[in-house]
Amino acid sequence: MLMVTSTRAEALETPRPPSRPAPALDAPAPDVWVVVKTGSEETYSNGLRIDNRYVVAHYPRSYLLFPADHSGPPLRAYDPAGIVFHTTESHVAPFEAGRNDELRRAGESMLEYVRREFAYHFVIDRFGRVYRVVAEADAADHAGPSLWADRHWLYLNLNRSFLGVAFEGHTEPGQAESTASPAQVRSAAMLTEMLRSRYHIAAANCVTHAQVSVNPANMQVGYHTDWASGFPFEQLGLPDNYAQPLPAIWAFGFLASADFRAATGERMADGVERAEEALRAGAQAEHCSPAVYRKRLQDGYRRRLAGATR
Repeated sequence: MLMVTSTRAEALETPRPPSRPAPALDAPAPDVWVVVKTGSEETYSNGLRIDNRYVVAHYPRSYLLFPADHSGPPLRAYDPAGIVFHTTESHVAPFEAGRNDELRRAGESMLEYVRREFAYHFVIDRFGRVYRVVAEADAADHAGPSLWADRHWLYLNLNRSFLGVAFEGHTEPGQAESTASPAQVRSAAMLTEMLRSRYHIAAANCVTHAQVSVNPANMQVGYHTDWASGFPFEQLGLPDNYAQPLPAIWAFGFLASADFRAATGERMADGVERAEEALRAGAQAEHCSPAVYRKRLQDGYRRRLAGATR
């Protein structure tokens, strides 16, 4: 459950969530607990091991929650509300036995960079080793301009509200299959179980960077496109969240460019279309054209963004 408090921030009109929800149901989080904890490592009941040698503090987590049902003003929250999955976009050596030394050196260099930049809360290297980098109580600079929504809340600037989990590696536009190693997928599943159990995170709020990244300058989605396709949701015990209507479109009127559509696979294309359907339905309910309604949503985004940075 999120820890929230009331705020005196200005109450703003909120768009309606899509009337046709995504088909995936929320999956319950398993119970996971700490078994052994030392200064440098933690072991959990589901087999997860976390290396804490790279942990660094950043600025404390704090953000505004905007109600998705017109129920009142924003609330101040402090606990993680979701997980954003990334790739480090590292172009590393092939994952082969003869490359062990090269792979280890590349991984260590990447971790040092991530630590300096406060880039993610967790990194999973090519061997499946999980490293905590930015402490969960703090924000990390992982998502940039970004937004998401669930049935209850709209989230802006996910650096503050969501945890960032990065797979060492990179993604290719439109890839059909995951490029993560089997060890990375197994570790990501255990890490996701632990984080969902500890912070009561809904499965629907475990999404990829490409789903949440936006460009406010041109009001387009997908400024970053890592994991625009091919993310192994099912292998992590999650529903196929690619099918969710993209909140950037239905809630705030962002556009999906041709380049973004080319970078995604068929799975996210369904989420884009669902979001556009919801936008058209909203325009019809307001007795205006989709273009006029989209402009209203975009204006609402800018007002909320100004409020979220107070």
